[in-house]
Amino acid sequence: MTEQAVHGSGATFQDAPVLLLVGSGFRPYREYILAAVSKHYRLWLLDASEATWQSAYCVGATRLDTRDPEKMREAAASVVESLPVVGVFTYDESQVVFCARLAQDLGLPGSPPETISACRDKATTRSVLAAAGVPQPDSRTVSSAEEALAAADEIGFPVIVKARAMAGSAGVVRVDSREDLAGAFAAADGADALGLARHQENVLVEELLTGPEISIDAVIHDGEVTPTVLARKHLGGAPYFVETGHDVDANDPLLRDDELMGQLRDIHRALGYVHGATHSEFKLTPKGPRLVEVNARLGGDLIPYVGLLASGVDPTVAAAHVAAGRKPDTAPEFRRCAAVRFLPPETRCEVVEVVVHEERFGPTIHEVGVTARPGGRLAVPPEAFLTRYAHVVAVGDDMAQLTADLEAPERLVELRARAVSD
Repeated sequence: MTEQAVHGSGATFQDAPVLLLVGSGFRPYREYILAAVSKHYRLWLLDASEATWQSAYCVGATRLDTRDPEKMREAAASVVESLPVVGVFTYDESQVVFCARLAQDLGLPGSPPETISACRDKATTRSVLAAAGVPQPDSRTVSSAEEALAAADEIGFPVIVKARAMAGSAGVVRVDSREDLAGAFAAADGADALGLARHQENVLVEELLTGPEISIDAVIHDGEVTPTVLARKHLGGAPYFVETGHDVDANDPLLRDDELMGQLRDIHRALGYVHGATHSEFKLTPKGPRLVEVNARLGGDLIPYVGLLASGVDPTVAAAHVAAGRKPDTAPEFRRCAAVRFLPPETRCEVVEVVVHEERFGPTIHEVGVTARPGGRLAVPPEAFLTRYAHVVAVGDDMAQLTADLEAPERLVELRARAVSD
C-alpha cells in the first residue's frame, strides 16, 4: 500500500522539471544532497519510510516497499502521468540497478541496466575490464573456505577476501596466513549491507594491492567521463578496511595524471556507461593505478560535499543533471583543500554523551557533525563497518594545516561511553 503527500516548501519554481528520487538515506550524511538538488529540480521521493525532514526539499513523496519492483514502477508511472519527469536519481547502492531499469522503461536518460549490474557484481567488473585490457589484480570467485584457501595459495599471501556484492567495505578482510583464511571467508560470506544480493559463488579472493588509496567521483554524459572529486583515503581498523577520512585538494596533480585518467575513461567505456554518476576507487601501486571497484552512484562519506568545499563544483548537482540528460558545468570556481575525518568507537559500547571541544579547534576546522545519541549502541568490525559517532570537516588553502588540525579528531569530539558485551 502506498501513501502520497504533497509538500509545497521545496518547490520555488512551479514549472521546473521533476526528478524521481529513489531513497533518501541517513540525514546527517545525505541532507546536503537534497538541499542542493532541490534548487535545480522539483523532487518526488519514493522511499520506504514516511517523509519527514525530506519534505522541505520535495514537492511530493510516495511511501512504499522499495524492494517491490512492481509497486515502484506503478508509483513512478503515477508521478510521470501528472508531472514533467525528466530523470530518475538515486545515490542508494541497493537501488541503482532498479533505477537503471526504471529509467529505461520510462524512456529517460541513463546507462543500460547491464552496465549498472556489472558494477554491482565485483566479479563481473573484473571479467569485463580484463577482457577490455584494463589492468586488474589477480582475482578468483569462490563458494567455500576450501576454495578460498586454494585460491589464496595460487595467488600468494597476503590476499584480500571480500564479499562479491556488498558495499561500504562490509566483508573486506586482509589475510596474511592460511590459518586466518577460514575466519575471513566466513566474515565475507556472512556480510550483509542494505539487503544487497548474494551469489552462489559469493566471495572473491584477490591479490593484495599495495600503495595509497584514492577515489574519483565522476559524471558521464553521452559517454564522456568528467571527474568531479578526487579524494585521498584514510583507512583504519586492520585487518578490516574502515574508512576514517578523505582529503581533497582541488589542485591534486593526479587530476592531470594521464595513466590514471586514461584508465578511468577505459573503465567506463568498457562497462558501457552513457549517462550517470560513479564513485571509483583505485590503489596507486608500484605498477601503476589499479581499480579496487567502481560504484554506480555518488560517493558516500560526505565526499561530494568535501569536493564542493574544495572547488565550488557540486558533484551532487552534476549527478542530477546527467540523470536528466543534461551536460553539467564542472569548471572549478576556486581551488582549495578540504578534508573530513570520521570517528568510530574503539569497541562495542553504549553512548553516554558526545562532547564537542570547540576550544581545541585549529584555524581550518569548518564544522562538526555528531551522529550518535545518548543510549545508542555502537559496534565495530566485523559486526558493523560504518559505525561512527561524529565527523569533523576542515577547509583551507594548505593541506598540511588541515592535516595538523585533524590529527587527533577524538580530542575535538570526545565519546563518553560504557562498554557492552551482549
